[in-house]
Amino acid sequence: MAGRKRRGPAPGVLASFIHVDAAVDAIRALRARGHRKFVVYSAAPSHEIEEVLDQSISPVRLFTLIGGLTGCAAGFGMTIWMSLDWPTLVGGKTIASIPPYVVIAFELTILLGALSTVAALMLFSAIQGRRGIAYDPRYSDDQIGIFVPGGADQQGAVEQLLRSAGAVEVRREAA
Repeated sequence: MAGRKRRGPAPGVLASFIHVDAAVDAIRALRARGHRKFVVYSAAPSHEIEEVLDQSISPVRLFTLIGGLTGCAAGFGMTIWMSLDWPTLVGGKTIASIPPYVVIAFELTILLGALSTVAALMLFSAIQGRRGIAYDPRYSDDQIGIFVPGGADQQGAVEQLLRSAGAVEVRREAA
């Protein structure tokens, strides 16, 4: 990794909000002005912000479903295969009796579902890395932050828009 350059911070405008309503108004105003790429930071989930952002559903849940179904199929398949490979008649039950195998299938469903979720999170985090995006530690505590990337020609209008929406602090981030 010696030849890899570290990216500097992206230029743009970083705004801090105390109230959710003010942040929602700012997001609506940004969307109305045609801004589609911006980052919103919040310490806790907010239905109002999620609704106005209108983001697509995460593909991680598909990985979880596929991992869980694979685990369930592997659990039943493995136990039935082993029972047919070593047929032992116990208590008059059929050789491949399904009810005793539910426990193993359930455990493998949970295991592979969880492992595929972790793998998907790591994969998508690496793909969508957010290095170079401005951040303030207060966004993990009690404030909501909005970072709008853009050049110096757009920063003035964006700064004015965020201030008029109710931002308590707006600062420009240089490259």
